[in-house]
Amino acid sequence: MRCDGLACSNLQIFTVELIGTFILVVFATGSIVYDAEVFGGSLGTPFAALAPFIALLIGVYSFGKISMAHFNPAVTIGYFITGHITRIQIAYYFTAEIIGALLGSFFVMTFIGQKASLGANFPNHDFSIFLIFPVEVLASAMLMGVIFYVVYTKGLKGFSGVAIGGMVGLDILFLSFISGASMNPARALAPALLSGSFEHLWIYWSAPYVGTGIVAFLFRKKFQSQRVLNYE
Repeated sequence: MRCDGLACSNLQIFTVELIGTFILVVFATGSIVYDAEVFGGSLGTPFAALAPFIALLIGVYSFGKISMAHFNPAVTIGYFITGHITRIQIAYYFTAEIIGALLGSFFVMTFIGQKASLGANFPNHDFSIFLIFPVEVLASAMLMGVIFYVVYTKGLKGFSGVAIGGMVGLDILFLSFISGASMNPARALAPALLSGSFEHLWIYWSAPYVGTGIVAFLFRKKFQSQRVLNYE
C-alpha cells in the first residue's frame, strides 16, 4: 500500500495502524507467553526486548510512510500535540491501535498460549510506586524523543526503524524490571483485558501519556519552525 506522493487517506492510516499494532502486540506479548510456555521463562528479558524490536523494524519500514508508524496511543497524542495529525485522525489512530492490540492478544491466546497473563505488563513492587511511575514516564519519554528525532531528521538516513525499535528494546532491557516498560497503552490494555489482569493497568494508561506529552511540548516549537521554513 502506497500513497503515491499524495496525502494518505484516513482509511489507509487506519488499516496500516491496525496491522502494525497487531504485529507489535503479537511479538511483544507473544514472546513472553512463548517463553513461559516452552522455556519456563528462562529466555527472560533479553528475549522480551528483542521481539518488539523486530516487530517495529517490520512496522516502521513497511508502514512509516503511510501512518508514521505510531502503533501506540501515547505516541499518537504526542504527534497531535506537535501538529502532525488532526483531532479527527486521533479517532482513527486510537480505534485502529486498540482493535489491532486486541486482535494481537486474541491471536496469542489462541495460537501461542495463555501463560504469563498473556504477556500483560506488571511493575516490580519491590520498588515504590513513586519510582515505578516516573520510570514508566521516562521510558515513554525516551521513546517519543527518539521518534521525534527521527521525524525531525527526515528518517535518520534510513535507520528510523532501527532507532525506534532499538529504543523500545533498550527501555525493556534496562527498565522493565522496575516499571514493566510498556510505553504503550494499547499493548498494555489488550492482554490485561483478555487475562483479567487489571490491577496495574492505570499505570500504563497514565504514565506513557505523561512521558510522550512532555517530550511533544518540548519538540513543538522545533516542528513549528521547521514548517515555517518549508513554506518560505
